[in-house]
Order: sequence, then C-alpha cells, then structure tokens
Amino acid sequence: MRLTCRARLGPGDRVTRRVLIEGAEASGAGLICDGSVIGRAGQATTTRAPTIAVWSRRDGPDWSRPRNILIRGCHVHGAIRVWGVGAGQRMDQLRQSSHQADHTRRLQAAAPTAVRLEDVTITGTGSVPLYVGPGVMRLSLTGSRVDGRSVSTAIYLDAESGLNVLSDNTIAVRTGREVIAVDGSAGNVITGNTIALSAGGLTNRGGVFLYRNCGEDGIVRHQTPSNNRITGNTFHASWFGPVRAVVVGSREGDRRYCDADAGHPFGSSVDDGDGATGNVVGDNRIERGL
Repeated sequence: MRLTCRARLGPGDRVTRRVLIEGAEASGAGLICDGSVIGRAGQATTTRAPTIAVWSRRDGPDWSRPRNILIRGCHVHGAIRVWGVGAGQRMDQLRQSSHQADHTRRLQAAAPTAVRLEDVTITGTGSVPLYVGPGVMRLSLTGSRVDGRSVSTAIYLDAESGLNVLSDNTIAVRTGREVIAVDGSAGNVITGNTIALSAGGLTNRGGVFLYRNCGEDGIVRHQTPSNNRITGNTFHASWFGPVRAVVVGSREGDRRYCDADAGHPFGSSVDDGDGATGNVVGDNRIERGL
C-alpha cells in the first residue's frame, strides 16, 4: 500500500498490507492510529520488505525523498525501515557513493528526514524492528515501546546518519546482539529510555554500542560515531555476569572484512578504528534482577 497522505485509523482498524511511504510526493504523509494494528502478529519481515518502509527513490541523477513523516499511536508487527541511497538492500549504490569524496553529505541530502515515531509499539518478528538507514537525519522515536525478537539488534542507527533522537522509550527485545547499534552515526541523543538487557529469558550481549563497521560489503564508512549523547537511561540486567551497558568504540577494526574497502583516501579505508570522539555518556543506571 503506497501512502502519500496523512491517514487516520480507528482503534479497531487493522492494516495487513505493507505500507510504503516513498519519494517527495509522500512528504507530510503518515499514520495516526489510535491503537490500530499495522502488519500481522508473528509474520516475519525482511530487509527488502518491512512492515512500514519510509524510502527515497532514485529520480534520474537525483533522489526524491520524503520529509516530515508522522507515525503515531500504531502497533506495528514486524519492522520499520527508513532508508535513502541503497533502499531495499541495493548495496551497489552505497558502495559506489562511498568510493567518492563527500559521501556523507550526499547520503544525508538523499535520505528521508524529519520522521517522527510517537507512542508506537514495534513488535519485532526477526529482522531489526527499527532500522535507521544511511544518511537519515532528524528521526525521533519517543514515548514508545519496542519488543518482540530480533536476530540482530533492536534499533540500528547506520552509517552517515545523525541528529536522531531516541527518548523515553521502553526497549525489551530478545536480540542476538547489543540492543542499540550506533554505527558511524553522529550527533544522536539517546536519553530517558528503559532498556532490558535480559528480555524473554535471553541475556542480550550489551546495551548501546558505538562503532564504525569498517569495510563491510566494500563500503567505506566516512563518518565516525561521534558527538552522541547517551544519558539518563536505565538498563535492566540479570543478577549474574558483567554488564556492558554503553560501550564507546566497541570494534576498533576487529572484523575480518575491514580490508574490503581498501584503496581510497578517506574514512575507514584509511583507518579501521572506530574514531569515536566527543561522546557524552552519563547518569545511566543499571538495575539488576528485574
């Protein structure tokens, strides 16, 4: 279902088709749900076919991107993915751009911007429940809940994105990795969240990790995970074992594919390190046994 307007749904309404918000013509679009359901409970989604996709579209040499999107009060089963260059896993587009200078600016100019997710529930069914793609700026997730399961993370802030806000949310996802990944994303605010490090009987591998995923898919990461603010969050953990609530610089080139982006005079092609600087981490709490 292609959406180019702001639709209002009632509490008993259910949308079972995929929702696509794509291109500049969808600017200002959204879903005001009042508790209605988007997707099917338990139905798996993929990176190419999420429950709700907010995507840019190639328009000749340029990109047509949606702005000012609002999703409020919805219960989304599956995943929300916001993506510009490379939408739908077209990694060749990202790779080609990353081998040129000014990659960060180019991606940010092409990606959706000012996407607001308010009072939503996202119940993951396998893939990342909320994926904030390369170059996405000024997305906010506020007063919401993310639960269910993910083979990866609960929330992923991808390379060259920035100025996104995750605030006052409850995140309780059974993950195969850390709960929130900040991968070459800068200037984000993660504050006031309650984050479960032991959800559904599974102990997650950590809370918020900041790193730069050098070389994956041959894509040069230009921006570093810098100038983020991670404050005032509460991490719920089990009684046993160490707790890695926030880890700044969690990889530092420790990946077998880091050399796959070699040969270019910038970013992770020159330095496999995370380069995480200027981050503020403070006033976070760990509560055990809950």
